[in-house]
Amino acid sequence: MQATSEKEILEMLAETDVVLDVGGWACPFNRANWVLDAEPYDTRGFYATVGMPGHQGGEREYFSAATWVQRDICEKTPWPFSDKYFDFSICSHTLEDIRDPLFVCSELIRVSKRGYIEIPSRLWETCRGWEPTGVAGLSHHRWLVDVTEHHMQFTHKFHMINTEFDLAFPKSFLRRLHPNETVAMLWWSGSFTYAETIVHGLHNQAAFLRDFVRQRYRYPAYRSTLRDTVRGTRQCLADLRRRLRLRSRLRSLIE
Repeated sequence: MQATSEKEILEMLAETDVVLDVGGWACPFNRANWVLDAEPYDTRGFYATVGMPGHQGGEREYFSAATWVQRDICEKTPWPFSDKYFDFSICSHTLEDIRDPLFVCSELIRVSKRGYIEIPSRLWETCRGWEPTGVAGLSHHRWLVDVTEHHMQFTHKFHMINTEFDLAFPKSFLRRLHPNETVAMLWWSGSFTYAETIVHGLHNQAAFLRDFVRQRYRYPAYRSTLRDTVRGTRQCLADLRRRLRLRSRLRSLIE
């Protein structure tokens, strides 16, 4: 979570506010009274094992083993809390990881009066350079997410994003991103809207990814020309091989 958001949340919360942290196992928000996560209480703070902060939200843990609910947050049964039970909920860097963020959004709205959501920005998730393998964003992330004032739009992170150079930003673009551009935030009260984008067909999926990149970055024209030339050459060779195989079969039939 952004340090500025952490500070703002702590300042706005009253001591009597009941707070929920959804997906907080790796870096729990200590001011939360309850935590909901698939991983166990005893191994909380995983990020500390890889040199990152192991918690946020102050030094004192308001939650305990008794208020740590271990369960699949995407399981299609209501979370074990009544409607609007929480004064505030936090869901930070979780929705991009899970199989059904729409269900989680619906439950956040049901059990909380207001809250804060933070995810990697679509800009960041479309950049190569974070992992040494050269994939876009993080390899375990499932979604590209666009956030507007009161809405979250989820699009499947198509695997093809890692197959064509111009479907993602280069490492150099990642290095130039301002820290504020690396995350997307939604402060909500009462409710917010959410939806999934459905893109049919490989051509349309590629266009969806490529058009986003072109809004902020232009690859040198020669790279596209070279790619198209290589593709054309491979296609010609494939056609030639098919013709030679067909000719060989016809010859064997005649003989």
